[in-house]
Amino acid sequence: MAQPILVTVDGAVLDPDVPILHADDLAAVRGDGIFETLLVRDGRARVVDLHLQRLSRSAKALDLPAPDEEKWADAIATGARVWAEANGNAEGLMRLVYSRGRESAPVDAAPPRDRDETGLTREANAATEYLTVGPVAERAAKVRENGVKVITAPRGYSVDLAAVAPWQLLGAKTLSYATNMAALRYAAEQGADDVIYTSSEGYVLESPRSTVIVVEGKRLITPPPEIGILSGTTQQALFAQADKDGWDTEVHALRPADLICAESVWLVSSITLATRVIELNGYLMTTPARPQDFSALVDRAIG
Repeated sequence: MAQPILVTVDGAVLDPDVPILHADDLAAVRGDGIFETLLVRDGRARVVDLHLQRLSRSAKALDLPAPDEEKWADAIATGARVWAEANGNAEGLMRLVYSRGRESAPVDAAPPRDRDETGLTREANAATEYLTVGPVAERAAKVRENGVKVITAPRGYSVDLAAVAPWQLLGAKTLSYATNMAALRYAAEQGADDVIYTSSEGYVLESPRSTVIVVEGKRLITPPPEIGILSGTTQQALFAQADKDGWDTEVHALRPADLICAESVWLVSSITLATRVIELNGYLMTTPARPQDFSALVDRAIG
């Protein structure tokens, strides 16, 4: 059985079975925080720089103090090393968590008053920052190999919502994931494995945990982040590698009909990497002649 790992942003390796959150931590009571999920493979976390850059962008969107990327990078290296020491070359799922801290003393509020007045034991307000590493779910290997059945589902948002309502945090990777998990349960009830969200105008957005990629020959297409979707770290690494390898990359709006007519459609993410959509809204998708070419490209992209 894999041994889970818990590391603070300061690099302290803690017992993963000992609680780390206070009961009033805003991560738990309000989902007021951000996270990142990285793949640990062969003892090394992948695409670290892109994940830390997105962590910083998410923090800015939530008005959280800028994360110390150097400290996080060191903690990530420690987590990957300790995971490998305990579990060998087994793939690991690393999750970075950064919340506003305790509701009784949030990091962006004034320092706590005397203990006699408040009962607080902390000398200063602080964010909650830690990472965990655990085993990659068996589902990841299965969907990499077999693909997924997907349905489209309306997200209920216009493509311009991110611009006119920044408080919706559409481009931030927040801890508030209940809606995404509900969408995945809905998909399962319909006999599907995953969801691709669509906007109120009918444009393709994203999956709850991955980015949509259309493949046409050696041309890759993905929707633009400006329409209110998360900027995918795997997608960014993929497009950079594709440019080096002579593929064409495009970022523009897509509709579900574009997916149905495509040579192939993929969902890419940090953990499942490349997952081909084999069925969309009940339609069997075309099987490309060499699907392994795209999977290999993603593997090269993450290093």
